[in-house]
Amino acid sequence: MIYFHSDYGQGAHPKVMEALNKTNLEYTDGYGIDPHCERAAGIIKELIGIDDCEVHFFVGGTPCNVTLISAALKPYEAAIAARTGHIYVHETGGVEATGHRIVALEGVNGKLTPDNISQAYSEYQDEHTAIPKLVYLSQSTEIGSIYSKAELTAIRNKCDEFGMLLYMDGARLGTALTSSSNDLSIRDIASMCDAFYIGGTKNGALFGEALVVKNAAVNDHFRWMMKRQAGILAKGRLLGVQFEALLEGGENSVYYQIAEHSNRLAYKLRDGLLELGIRFYSDSPTNQIFPILPKEAINELRRDFFFYDWASPESNMQPVRLVTSWGTTDADVDAFLDALRKLI
Repeated sequence: MIYFHSDYGQGAHPKVMEALNKTNLEYTDGYGIDPHCERAAGIIKELIGIDDCEVHFFVGGTPCNVTLISAALKPYEAAIAARTGHIYVHETGGVEATGHRIVALEGVNGKLTPDNISQAYSEYQDEHTAIPKLVYLSQSTEIGSIYSKAELTAIRNKCDEFGMLLYMDGARLGTALTSSSNDLSIRDIASMCDAFYIGGTKNGALFGEALVVKNAAVNDHFRWMMKRQAGILAKGRLLGVQFEALLEGGENSVYYQIAEHSNRLAYKLRDGLLELGIRFYSDSPTNQIFPILPKEAINELRRDFFFYDWASPESNMQPVRLVTSWGTTDADVDAFLDALRKLI
């Protein structure tokens, strides 16, 4: 079986496993108060060019999102997200469970626009309505698209106009930063966002996300909120070790190399599908691609390939999601294209 279902289905990249094994017998303090987390945070601060911030390590994206949003917002404040946004679709009401409404809007190709933010703010009237206070973006988005520098700048300006916070979910930040269509650096992102995270789980880590919080008000007693939300890992050094291994070397690090590899194979897969005349559900320049395939072909492909259906079917056609990762090989892509070629 060849897997295109996710970019976190395998374990960790060998460099990460090597680092974990090398440090396995060390004794350190717990809960992220250890030399490895401290050093990883220092590497991140150097990478983003900002020292006046805090770096907090989480095991996964959902606890990271829920904790950040609940720490950032007062009980009567709301978050704005695209209708496809992870906090709205795939976190089982985690944010809402903290008492915060999510204002979900259609967006364009999975992305929020400044007009969306204005629309959400127009719903606020007085003390009878929740105040939209935080804008939630995913980079890359849940359908593989990415925000350009101009788009992110426009959203930052709109947030400033309405006094809103800007938060970026970076579960797939690596493939966004190394996309052939990208014009944003991680320093650009850090300069414009009040908070964002560098996703490890979907880019070579065994597990882990590194949350960067610039806003001092949000950082106030943030670790207390992490503990309250069950977000502090007792063996926290396991997170620090992984981000040391992934990010050492900055833009030449294993983290960027993994993302570049994932994107290269996604482009190879996309180009092969285009040659076969396949249409796509979304315009994705990253490692998630969404071809629309005949249902009969999908049934045959599932004998040898694992992938997910995506969105509603169109008559006898079905959008599917194909995801490449650090473990995907050229042979995997060739096998899929060869198999499909025989079916259409």
